[in-house]
Amino acid sequence: MMNRKNYIYILCCTCLFVLFSCRHGEGEYHGVTDRIEAESKNYHGTSISSEKYLEGIKTIEITEGEHTFLIPERKNQITSYACTECHSKPLTQMQGKDAKNAHWDIKLVHANKNTMNCITCHNPDNMDNLTSLTGNNIDFNNSYNLCNQCHTKQFKDWKGGAHGKRLAGWAPPRASMTCVNCHNPHKPHFESKWPERFNTETVKERE
Repeated sequence: MMNRKNYIYILCCTCLFVLFSCRHGEGEYHGVTDRIEAESKNYHGTSISSEKYLEGIKTIEITEGEHTFLIPERKNQITSYACTECHSKPLTQMQGKDAKNAHWDIKLVHANKNTMNCITCHNPDNMDNLTSLTGNNIDFNNSYNLCNQCHTKQFKDWKGGAHGKRLAGWAPPRASMTCVNCHNPHKPHFESKWPERFNTETVKERE
């Protein structure tokens, strides 16, 4: 049978344990979740910004699903846009044996010739727009919607921030380069190259 003195002693120890284990003001918490909730009450956002990296870049805001961010405006980067300044007629009416090839320097290395040619992506009746596989117009500023028809996994990663070039690590205002800012749309793969490495043999040769 526990006597009264021992009972009071145990009760006091229990109270002290509870008191000191709950001193949130001194940075002690029951768990990680309690600490996050307590310390985030005074959080008002980050001081990091992507604005300085956007200087000189004309951007537009896009929303894809639950993601809203900035991308570079594409049309002002195309030297000969609008395309209809030259393509004043549908492509079929402009083609001919004696016609000069205005895009002689472009070689399509994207898919085999049975799968893709110029009009797979460019609208032959309105060259100021791209075209989807189902014949819908796609604005040049939203050319990523052309790419995502085939590259669905990369597109999902891109809009969520896991693929491509993020400016200032996705700091606000959120901004990202698009597919064509990193890949040549006519030849999208990157050339292989040797990694840079330190030549340890040079040190031995000097001895």
